[in-house]
Amino acid sequence: MRVLITGATGLIGSKVTELCRERGIGVHYFTTSKDKIKNEADYKGFYWNPEKEKLNTDAFNGVSAIINLVGGNIAQRWTRENKQKIIDSRVETANMLHKALQNNEHQISHFISASAIGVYPSSLEKLYTEENKAVDDSFVGKTVMLWEEAANNFSDLGMEVTKVRIGLVLAEKGGMLQKLKEPVNFNVGAPLGSGKQWQSWVHIDDLTGIFIHILENKLEGIYNGVAPNPVTNKELVYEVADKMGKPVWLPNIPSVAIKTVFGEMSRLVLSSQLVSSDKIEKQGYIFKFTNLSRALENLI
Repeated sequence: MRVLITGATGLIGSKVTELCRERGIGVHYFTTSKDKIKNEADYKGFYWNPEKEKLNTDAFNGVSAIINLVGGNIAQRWTRENKQKIIDSRVETANMLHKALQNNEHQISHFISASAIGVYPSSLEKLYTEENKAVDDSFVGKTVMLWEEAANNFSDLGMEVTKVRIGLVLAEKGGMLQKLKEPVNFNVGAPLGSGKQWQSWVHIDDLTGIFIHILENKLEGIYNGVAPNPVTNKELVYEVADKMGKPVWLPNIPSVAIKTVFGEMSRLVLSSQLVSSDKIEKQGYIFKFTNLSRALENLI
């Protein structure tokens, strides 16, 4: 088997690539930097320039599936310009891929796209499954819906389409855990807002495992990429501090202060999504890290 991965050098993409190669799955990948193009037996790079709508269609040769992970960082100031860049990095790149596949012969039958649990409306009580149709009334909710609609278009090409709604990714380097560790390390860590908002997290190894499980078993549809046991923001902060051997002595940072500093983007840390992992488990995926304490022990 050979797959084409977009966003292959990012936090998630690099781990997915690593796991593919470990399992004997060949990888083609797109890069905007010609210096990062490699040509190994199981790892080949191809140039693309989404801004100019250019890509090397040789990347499709011998590929049976695409894992689409490309997308600009959403944790940046939400100016009008940046919002459009965040959307375009997800939607326009998918549209460019769709157009290229439509106009070239290929054997690709499966399109697996990253998505996000931010699509679910913020709630302290509701448990969200993939069957839920409600969409969060926010920039994140809008972005995710446009992202998923762009992925759905690949079904027009006769492909099976899968969307993985990713939760809070915990990784050793980068991502949300790094942002949590920094204030805790200086003894200024504190829960955000009420601290009661649900954080549906996932260890990077399990998230990449979910992508490979979907690939190898040709699963179609929507799957939540979260671990089985979500925690509150307060529990998350205290558990990180405990693993780092640091105290949490500051009171909760008030929501109003967070909104004053971050504006609309404060929804990223104040919204609450309690999300179920049952569907992917029923499809045979076995989590390595089902509780936060073990996950953090592994990463910190």
